[in-house]
This record gives sequence, structure tokens and C-alpha cells, in this order.
Amino acid sequence: MQWGDRDGYVKESTWATLPAVLLGLGAMFLLVYHQYTLGYLLVACGLFGAWLCDFTTLSVGLLADITTVATGVVILSLSDLAADLSNLGMLRFAVVLGGAVAVPYALHRWVFRAEPVKFPWGGWRWNRAQWTYLAAVVVVGYLVLPWYFISTGVYLNWPPVHTPDQVVRLFIGVNAVGIWDELFFICIVFTLYRRHFKLWQANLLQAMIFVSFLWELGYQSWGPLLTIPFALVQGAIFQLTKNLAYVITVHLLFDLVVFLVLIHGHNPAWPHIFITA
Repeated sequence: MQWGDRDGYVKESTWATLPAVLLGLGAMFLLVYHQYTLGYLLVACGLFGAWLCDFTTLSVGLLADITTVATGVVILSLSDLAADLSNLGMLRFAVVLGGAVAVPYALHRWVFRAEPVKFPWGGWRWNRAQWTYLAAVVVVGYLVLPWYFISTGVYLNWPPVHTPDQVVRLFIGVNAVGIWDELFFICIVFTLYRRHFKLWQANLLQAMIFVSFLWELGYQSWGPLLTIPFALVQGAIFQLTKNLAYVITVHLLFDLVVFLVLIHGHNPAWPHIFITA
């Protein structure tokens, strides 16, 4: 099988999805439950399983791709990912999140010498359905996100925002993490899984890691009822459009609402535009 061959569904073997499932469970225990011993053990089992699948010809190149994804997950697990707007906190986020993209990219391209991970920008020429979906994103985000953040109190998982400096830091942080989400979970995790698995399998597997990260970031309580469909839809949109600019725009529209809701949550006396908060 050649890299990127669309017929390379690991020979339709259910067993060959097991390494990615183990890696997803490892991410969950590392990022959600902070059970590091069990989490790293699951990651190691996933790597061994990928090697075994390649060795037994159930797959081709699965070990390289699983190792690439696992490297990013392990880097994420090395630091507290709770929102932090201090200078040190923002620097830590930049180093950890930057490393979780740069190191796997370099490993995959120059160590494994596999087909490079690509970040297909795609441009801004979108059809009517795409523009309509963006409008729907704004409406759904406006109605659902204030209710979720305020009623559950999860806005408190983000630091207080009262001064102009804090508002600017929050805006930068929310948008930077949103862009990073698409670079790592979609362009790296989903794309590499898609080289081996069917669309629905690859999408569910990337969502396991995506949602675990978002939980650690602060989307807790019943947040997974929102973040699971979000992760799945983002994967499906990217599969359909191959347009990174579009999935980032979708994400940042949601994040704009999140940004405004967090400001309102920490400053309820300030004027706001929400009817469900």
C-alpha cells in the first residue's frame, strides 16, 4: 500500500483499529482523569498494538502514524492545561501546544520519512451552503453556549476577566487555542487516522482525543454533549472540503461567542447581548 492510498483501510480489520482506541483511552486517562500510570500504559499498549498490526500485515505504516499522534498526546500530558492568562501561563501554553504540533510533524516527516502532514489552507471561496452553515454556527452558539457556561458555572474554569489587559489576553488565548485545535486534531490526528481507517472510524477516534483535551481546558460538566458533536462535525467538514481556512473559521465563530460569554460570566453587571444566560 502506498501512503495515502484510499483503499488502505487496514484491510477492513477491526483489530487494526484497536491501537488507536487504546491511544484514545490513554489520552482520556491522561487529560481527563490525570491517571498518568494507566494513561501511559494504554499509550504504550497502543504503540505495541500498532507494531503488531504492521508486523502481521493487518496494516502498513500504522506504527509511524500512531507514534506521531501519541507523541503529541504525551507532550500535552506534560503540563497543566487549565486556562491561565498570566505571562507564565500563556508562555507555557505556547510552548506545550506549539511542541505538540511541531514535534509530531518533524517526527513524521524527517524521522519516519512518511508522506508529510499537510495543512491545506484552501482559501476563502466558499459556496452558499458553507456560508449558510457559518450563519447557523453563530445562531446555535449564541443560543446554546451562554446557557451551558452560565448554568453549569464552567465559566469559572477560566480566570477572572475584569481589566482591558485581561480581556485582550483572553481574546488572544481563546483564538490561538481554537486555531491550534484544528492544526493538531484535524490536520494531524484525523488526517493520519484517515490514511488507515474509514471516515466514521477516524472521526470517532480523533474525537476521543479532541474531547479529552477540551475537558482538560475547561469544557466540563455536560460539556461533552457539545464537544463530541463539534469534534465530529469538524472532522466531517474537513473531509468534505479539505479547507483548513473554513474549519478554522467555524471554530473561531464558536470561540467568539465563548469569549463574550466568559466576559459576561465574570462581569454579570456589564451590558451583554445574551438571552439564554
